[in-house]
Amino acid sequence: MKRIILMSFLLSIGVMLYAQTAEKKWAVGLGGGAYYGNSKEGTGLITEFYFSRYLSSSFDLMLLNNFGLVNSEVSNNIDFNSTFLNLRYKLNNGYIFQEASKVQPYLYGGPGYIFDNSTEGINWDAGLGFKFPLSSSVALFVEGGFVEGLRGEKAVEEGTYTESFWKGVGGIEISFGQSKDSDMDGVPDRKDDCPNTPEGVAVDARGCPIDTDGDGVPDYKDDCPTEAGVIALNGCPDRDGDGVADKDDDCPDTPGLKALNGCPDSDGDGVADKDDECPDTPNGYKVDSKGCPIDTDGDGLVDEEDDCPTQAGPVENNGCPIARVEFDNLQFDFDKSTLKPAATEELNRLIEAMNENPELKVSLYGHADEIGTAAYNMNLSERRAKAARQYLIDKGIAPERIATVQWFGQSKPVAPNDTKAGRAKNRRVEIEEDK
Repeated sequence: MKRIILMSFLLSIGVMLYAQTAEKKWAVGLGGGAYYGNSKEGTGLITEFYFSRYLSSSFDLMLLNNFGLVNSEVSNNIDFNSTFLNLRYKLNNGYIFQEASKVQPYLYGGPGYIFDNSTEGINWDAGLGFKFPLSSSVALFVEGGFVEGLRGEKAVEEGTYTESFWKGVGGIEISFGQSKDSDMDGVPDRKDDCPNTPEGVAVDARGCPIDTDGDGVPDYKDDCPTEAGVIALNGCPDRDGDGVADKDDDCPDTPGLKALNGCPDSDGDGVADKDDECPDTPNGYKVDSKGCPIDTDGDGLVDEEDDCPTQAGPVENNGCPIARVEFDNLQFDFDKSTLKPAATEELNRLIEAMNENPELKVSLYGHADEIGTAAYNMNLSERRAKAARQYLIDKGIAPERIATVQWFGQSKPVAPNDTKAGRAKNRRVEIEEDK
């Protein structure tokens, strides 16, 4: 039987050591008081020392020892020594009284083993006590209890009956270790509604991250922790509901585009209305930083309406430059200013080009070969230039479109005058487009 009791104690201690590693919820108690032996009716002093281990809000496991000393009816200084494995039932378990009560009553009891003078054996104890917490680690306690003694002839000098004791003790209990706190937020797991809070995050009494503005986004994730917002925007408000947080929205009261910092773009040109100097740009037109259509060549026609967007040209020609027309010289017979058929054919081609391009203007320059006097040839080149001019006017070309009519006589030959072919080339009227 002794071996069974001893093994039970060792097993209990093993369980408590395992729990210490897993939970670290220990306490040690030390106290003293008086006891009364009901056999000889003697009184004495009693010591109490125990280890306790938190099991649940209702129960603690206790390994308790009592020494009975200097009993008035016993000659020995030590009357008895008894060790118990007790279960303590706490009435401040949240069901009867609050766990944090200032007065914490409890019941206890359990089997033990007693050495009483020259005898020893199995016994038990039971009692009622009260704890008075002074801090989270220190409490005072008082309790009264009954210790069952031994039955037998060796227990007393006369008769056969049980030597039992009544005790009253008081003392101090010190808690040490700490409850398991997986996320290290200062709230034990058993009280932590959010046991996986990231390290360093401030939490409330429930162990959950603080949410100052109550928008469902904890402060450590909330870009606007003091303003209630929406989860999708990391806790920031969005007054106009355009998906851009007010803090990033250049137009917080008008729905707009995320790409434009929350501002609208009525014409869809990529420039916010507030910055758009041309808010009605047709869809698809390329615009500059001011929101206006681009006119690359600066000819007054925007690129999308310009057939030649990189070459300046008149609006009448759809923004394209007018092609410079090259015309052959008008050739004349010797000492004549009469237009030859080939010359009128070339002038007709010029007239056609000028009709197609109302902006086209020309200049006429008359020349002669060097046969004859210079004065005569000057007059002859004048008559040749004016003959070409009159032909154009007669065919409907406005005189102002003939910008220049000049004559140079024999002063500007294009070929040597010492050959017949050369002199024929010099008898001419040159046609040039006016720039």
